[in-house]
Amino acid sequence: MKSNIIRVLVIMIALVISIKFSYSENQISLFKKNYIRPSKIPYPNYNPFSKEKEILGKLLFFDTRLSRSKIMSCATCHNPSFMWSDGLEKAIGDFHKELPRKTPTLFNVAWSSPFFWDGRSPSLEHQALDPVKSKAEMGLPLSMMLDDIKDVKGYSDYFKSAFPDSHPAITQKNIAMAIATFERGLVSGQTPFDRWINGNENAISNNAKKGFFLFNTKAMCSNCHSGWNFTDNNFHNIGVKTNDMGRFTITQTKEMKHAFKTPGLREIDKRSPYMHNGSVQTLSDVIDHYNSGFVHHHDKASELKPLHLTPQEKDYLLDFLKTLSSDNNHYVTFPILPR
Repeated sequence: MKSNIIRVLVIMIALVISIKFSYSENQISLFKKNYIRPSKIPYPNYNPFSKEKEILGKLLFFDTRLSRSKIMSCATCHNPSFMWSDGLEKAIGDFHKELPRKTPTLFNVAWSSPFFWDGRSPSLEHQALDPVKSKAEMGLPLSMMLDDIKDVKGYSDYFKSAFPDSHPAITQKNIAMAIATFERGLVSGQTPFDRWINGNENAISNNAKKGFFLFNTKAMCSNCHSGWNFTDNNFHNIGVKTNDMGRFTITQTKEMKHAFKTPGLREIDKRSPYMHNGSVQTLSDVIDHYNSGFVHHHDKASELKPLHLTPQEKDYLLDFLKTLSSDNNHYVTFPILPR
């Protein structure tokens, strides 16, 4: 008798779960259309792609001579081994001092603007030299950077090949354009989610599919994490405990207090810790934050409310987020720098 009751209860629970996640293929198909990978990388007309420019940009990206100390490069914080970030809660700048914010990934920046957590740079070309000249980050005045690069005889041919119509070829503008070209080519790889989007129904689990449905409905993640790179490229105060005013320092508008740029979610389970200040350690903790753990700033985004996800639903959501990481079997070679 007791075993029959238990069996009935199990069946009833299974029915409730199936009803909760009963959705039509049309619904799923509509959601899927929002996440199709683009077929090519967009390069702006003012800085079109060339292989020579990309090669030069990679050299400059890994060159420690672009810093005051001569021991830091762009790759110090944007390390390919850490998904083009550094794996730290907060970045480390010049004189080994901790900076107030986490290093964002450079994956898929060709589709992302403006740049930095507060959006202070409108383009990759503008962004490229901002850390170089920042006293807190790489600490090298741009005039000194230019002189240092000109002193490296081996760079001359690289610049002439990359900018054949520019005289002189070695300029601050061309350095920025070359680095930006290299950065636009940093694209995250194909994932199980992409294979599912492209028609392979076995590419992700049924639980991950339920998580995808939640992502676009009850969990409301897609309100901000939209598009193929899972970001609206906008700024939101999501209730993280912080004294950092974020986007407000740029716009001086009240609704941007403590607001930070929405990060993309590609490779997300390999990019801990999370949030602009690295204050959340795991993806499960991130889900818990959105589920019920908001810090109640009076200027927190009004649309953010506790989600009341069940433990099972949180697991489904986590399963889905893990499908956004690639096999990561593409390797980055460090360049031999010119002398």
